[in-house]
Amino acid sequence: MLGLIMDLAKLMPEIEFIGESGTDSILPYAMETKEDVEIARIRQMGAVTTTVVGMIADYLTSCEVREDEVLLKEDGHPLTIGDVKSKISLWLAERGAADVEGTIFAIGRDAGIPHSVGTPEDLITLGKTIVFDIFPAEKGGGYFYDFTRTWSLGYATPEAQAYYDQVQEIYNKVVENLDLNASFKDYHRMTCEYFESKGHKSQLNTKNPLDGYVHTLGHGLGLNVHERPWSGLQASEDNILKPGVVITIEPGLYYPNEGMGFRIEDSYRVSPDGTIELLAEYPYDFVIEMKKWRK
Repeated sequence: MLGLIMDLAKLMPEIEFIGESGTDSILPYAMETKEDVEIARIRQMGAVTTTVVGMIADYLTSCEVREDEVLLKEDGHPLTIGDVKSKISLWLAERGAADVEGTIFAIGRDAGIPHSVGTPEDLITLGKTIVFDIFPAEKGGGYFYDFTRTWSLGYATPEAQAYYDQVQEIYNKVVENLDLNASFKDYHRMTCEYFESKGHKSQLNTKNPLDGYVHTLGHGLGLNVHERPWSGLQASEDNILKPGVVITIEPGLYYPNEGMGFRIEDSYRVSPDGTIELLAEYPYDFVIEMKKWRK
């Protein structure tokens, strides 16, 4: 790109080329709102994403289960995180999508570390929380989608179910209260206040918490998986839910030392008429029933 600009400068000496970078660049602001054709492409990626998530759910629940509650592949060997991620990449590619930045499929302790992509050798086991955060892009470069579900195969412990219910409760509360031209960070603050009322740490009163609610509520989505508007407590006041933005809503709780983590995430569009539109639907079941196992 730099070479092209230099060649253009030689051909058109009367034009001054000025570079922009960092927080003062106009590009993040220009990319913040999307036209209908862009929304259609993001929506299509959402359809691909939820299709593949459904295929993974069907594959997992169809597996045989060993006596120690480890899932087995067709050849009788234990099913691993690496095996599942290989299928995710293949099934995305077959549908015109690319796993550009690395899908998160993490179980147990890794599920309690928000940015752990999962350990390839970890075994898929019943009753452990699985965070499945998938954010593919159009093959060859293009628009992203961003989506997360948390599963516990076969059954869940009472503690895990209670944590998940709290994440789902604040997710629903935030979505129900999203409003045109509202400040995005107000919803992050709402989420912090809710989780702290339940006894969890958050960024509201703890600097860089290592457990509890440790990240921001969401972000913009488009040609980058993370872009404006931002929801952090320090975000500027111009990060608002204006018409044309696409945002993620993704509250979560993380307890690596307890071997569990939870996140629910969907992507939403703020329509020109001010309505908030979910771009791809998928069930929110936490406990996923196994087809060949009974507790």
